[in-house]
Amino acid sequence: MCKQAIFRVDSTSFTDPIRPIVSPNGDVLVKALSFALQSGDHLLVVGPNGCGKSSLFRILGGLWPVYGGTVRRPTSPAAIFYLPQRPYLSHGSLRQQIIYPDSPRAMKARGITDDHLLDILRLLGLEDVLTHHDGGWDAEAEWRDVLSGGLQQRIAMARLFYHVPRYAILDECTSSVTLEMEKVMYDNAKAMGITLLTVSHRRSLWKYHTHILQFDGQGGYIFTKLDAERRMKLEDEKEELDLLLRQVPDLEKRMAELTAAAA
Repeated sequence: MCKQAIFRVDSTSFTDPIRPIVSPNGDVLVKALSFALQSGDHLLVVGPNGCGKSSLFRILGGLWPVYGGTVRRPTSPAAIFYLPQRPYLSHGSLRQQIIYPDSPRAMKARGITDDHLLDILRLLGLEDVLTHHDGGWDAEAEWRDVLSGGLQQRIAMARLFYHVPRYAILDECTSSVTLEMEKVMYDNAKAMGITLLTVSHRRSLWKYHTHILQFDGQGGYIFTKLDAERRMKLEDEKEELDLLLRQVPDLEKRMAELTAAAA
């Protein structure tokens, strides 16, 4: 059976070949953008700061409107789950932080119990959050104030594992956790059948993705399959050459000094 495209971003048409996709305040993300993904195509989005990576994901997630282009995505809002770098945490019970935006009634209707939630916490090493607060699952706090940035991101991961959406948009959502915890998240999310779309600068994430969308910061982009091992070798070689090139001015200066001294 042929796979159907789950996402398609197209800023071109036969009548108007270049119609840029822009943010709500008028900033141009790219001059013309077109790519498609299928279920199981895990996408990594990279590029310099301010090039539109996060803005593109807000468009894909339906958080921002589209100007001058077309976005085709799953029609059910529940099919796409968005994890930002700083997850939303409300004043309320610990249980509510995990199941957000579900209510306890909706959780019960889905047949999910506190024991299921505990399994998720254990997977992410979050049992202490449950035991260290009086009231257990019903404990209430200003969670953004009492939890570190890394713990907040792990709570968001627990939220992802609770909902198990078809597709997850991950916007720098592992920036404050260890590489080991990052691996737990990505390995388990993929095992659950969640298709991942990630924006991050971390090279450790390359191996979890099959495709890459790279913005150049000048309105251009490259969309291609991602060979993580090959890309890692090329980046290592590039860094080595860059280090050598940085030494050239000092070597030239020293050569000039030696030449002058020998004259």
